[in-house]
Amino acid sequence: MRANARASRLHEQRDERFDPFPVVKFFNPVGAATWIATELYDDGDTLFGLADLGFGCPEMGVFSLTEIAGVRLPFGLFIERDEHFEPLAPLSLWSDTARRMGAIVLAEAELRRITDSRNGNELPPPLDDRGAG
Repeated sequence: MRANARASRLHEQRDERFDPFPVVKFFNPVGAATWIATELYDDGDTLFGLADLGFGCPEMGVFSLTEIAGVRLPFGLFIERDEHFEPLAPLSLWSDTARRMGAIVLAEAELRRITDSRNGNELPPPLDDRGAG
């Protein structure tokens, strides 16, 4: 993620577009909040990526790793890292899909469906904007 942050700065200096794949996904195991990140800034705390707090309007921007790690949930739970996360697409496509569908988790299902179709796997029906098939 730090390499992506450095690459992002270089592309910005050259006035070039930089659209990396997400590297990590965090989620609330008892709620709707989800974050995917592409970059970790030099301070070791600031992440850049897509944040979805569960209100139907995912947004790209920066967020704090310390704040995410500090969230205390019911039953002694914490925000978790999805160890099985597959990036599937560049961040811009994640963002567009998540905004259209209203949630990162719905975008993930749709991007997986698209990826599976390209790989010749049998597909479930497409999701509508509510996440229903």
